[in-house]
Amino acid sequence: MRRAEIYSNGVLAGILTEDDQHRFTFIYNDDYYSDFDKPAISLTLPKSQKNYSSEVLFPFFFNMLSEGVNRKLQSRALQIDEKDHFGFLLTTANNDTIGSITVKPIIE
Repeated sequence: MRRAEIYSNGVLAGILTEDDQHRFTFIYNDDYYSDFDKPAISLTLPKSQKNYSSEVLFPFFFNMLSEGVNRKLQSRALQIDEKDHFGFLLTTANNDTIGSITVKPIIE
């Protein structure tokens, strides 16, 4: 299982998990959910106390990843399988992202 903290403008918004069967779950942090001034991280992941589940990496997070030649270069440089979308997200989305969302791996 791999997990990551999802931050919005530097504030912990929730936890994204990939289980051992490569299914994904996202849940909002209780404090973030309770703060009415904090927006949902995505229109496809509205603020809710439920767990969002998916058989594939949520499109919102997938769209944060590079494509094409850049992805191939990153794959070689970072030694990550090109098809390991979650691995790419954990490695490349921790600081310099387009937009307000950053991803920090949880080391267990």
